[in-house]
Amino acid sequence: IFMVLSLLSIVYGALRCNILAIKIKYDDYNVRVKPAAYLCIFMWRSFEIATRVAVLVLFGSVLQIWVFVVVLLNFLGFFLYPWILFWLSKSPFPENIEKELSRLGTTIVLCLLTFLYAGINMFCWSAAQVELSDPDLISKSQNWYRMTVYYIVRLMENAFLLLMWYIYRTDFYLYVCAPMLFLQLLIGYCMGIFFMLVFYQFCHPCKKLFSSSITEAL
Repeated sequence: IFMVLSLLSIVYGALRCNILAIKIKYDDYNVRVKPAAYLCIFMWRSFEIATRVAVLVLFGSVLQIWVFVVVLLNFLGFFLYPWILFWLSKSPFPENIEKELSRLGTTIVLCLLTFLYAGINMFCWSAAQVELSDPDLISKSQNWYRMTVYYIVRLMENAFLLLMWYIYRTDFYLYVCAPMLFLQLLIGYCMGIFFMLVFYQFCHPCKKLFSSSITEAL
């Protein structure tokens, strides 16, 4: 029961962050989120987060040391990614975050921001994509390519981790139908992707502002 309540609270937090990110990104428009959009986001985040956590738990139960390697690589990758893009853009260092902050203070704030960004992306796609070269520090464009790459790589990673669990599973899972659980988790993650596609294609409150739809991008 406590696990279910914890999952629901996390999903609810992800839902609220999604809505907040949309309102921040399209702050020049009157954003009205319909019930269908709330439902799609809730289903999308529920399947995405629940399956991701389950995959990491199963993998960690048989390969305890390697799960830390997976988590560390994920975290470092998403933590460094905004900084790499910022370095490649050759943009000036952000100075307008807070007037009272020194350059060191600004750097610490940006590191904390990318730290949070990395933690979110380790489990689900972040609704707000950090862009250090932007004055608002958030990407205002809808990058379908980046989202597509994220979900393809994440699906492949989940499949690989489940395969490792299946190969090295112990007698603890003797009475568990491992092939069925394997398929259920992969299908569950695909269901999350499905609801995400439905949301962006039909239920996004600002879909008319997109230069191209997600299906056209795919």
